Amino acid sequence: MNHTTNQPVFLTLVRSPGELPLARVLIDSIRSFGGPLSQCPIWLFEANPGQAPCASLEGAGVRVLSLTVPATVRHHFFGDKVYACARAEELAGDSVRSLVWIDPMCLMVNPPLLFDLGQGFDAAVRPVHIRNVGLLADEPVDAFWRRVYDAVGVPDVLTTVESFVDAQCLRAYFNSHAFAVNPARGLLGRWFQLFESLVGDREFQAGPGRDERHHIFLFQAVLSALLVTALDPGRICMLPPNYNYPYNLHQSVPPDRRARALDDLVCVAYEDRAIDPALMDDIEVREPLRSWLSAHTENEPN
Repeated sequence: MNHTTNQPVFLTLVRSPGELPLARVLIDSIRSFGGPLSQCPIWLFEANPGQAPCASLEGAGVRVLSLTVPATVRHHFFGDKVYACARAEELAGDSVRSLVWIDPMCLMVNPPLLFDLGQGFDAAVRPVHIRNVGLLADEPVDAFWRRVYDAVGVPDVLTTVESFVDAQCLRAYFNSHAFAVNPARGLLGRWFQLFESLVGDREFQAGPGRDERHHIFLFQAVLSALLVTALDPGRICMLPPNYNYPYNLHQSVPPDRRARALDDLVCVAYEDRAIDPALMDDIEVREPLRSWLSAHTENEPN
């Protein structure tokens, strides 16, 4: 696919029929609220071709791409997501400056201008919402992170972040609901290679990677370690809190960080929360966003 302008490309993934409505709402939100980026190409990866009628979303700048996930990672959590990003990097060519991954359970409610990396950055990311498997900045490197750091070729990392909800100071650990990467740097293909290697490492999988949380979030740990070791810190844009805001964790967000209105945000992750404004009684939703959400959720289960 050739692009005549040096514009970002949005990426997302559908795994099942149940995710198709989520992808539809995400795509419509980009088109409605993306501002200068509203007409950027959108690549929708179909992880299980034939199981969901993704073809119904194709057209008007939306390209549906069948994704045959390698057997090496097919059954590992988020293996399809990592592979989709790697495939997008292969397809991007020289004219795409930003590949913007967005999970299907996200909304765009204002122009996501910082996802357009331009010439100044090679990645744009948010810190994680909660510590989860993150490594505290002042604790020794544990066996899980030691293996991840070994994979990227470093003994440790110095970059730290503060998790948004529980305010923990962690070694670099980034949220992956939405992020942007410059495909020219080859980071997404490298992400897949490292992830595939660690998934296939039986000793690691039976040891520090065996419990459910580390099993699930391996993909995110590898991406985080790769970004801060492959890129100069000045080439990483640390996105502000109105990007990837965790509406699914809204009640746990400290009051001084909690969003007052959905309209004040840029990109919202909602996961299992209803986005019907009639049911959103813990956050203000103003017009025209309220009417837009009502129209997009009137036929959807809550």
